[in-house]
Amino acid sequence: MFARFMNDESGAMIVEYGLLVAIIAVSIIGGAMMVGSSIDENLADVATKIDEPPV
Repeated sequence: MFARFMNDESGAMIVEYGLLVAIIAVSIIGGAMMVGSSIDENLADVATKIDEPPV
């Protein structure tokens, strides 16, 4: 029974899938934050140009 328990790898697969999902989620969140800050900067530039009086 103990040997069968030691050779059972089904729990290890679940942990590996969990780690993969976590890595993918962190990558997506990091990418979204980078894109979001870039969009925020671009919109701030547009807002500044709209507020400037015409020359």
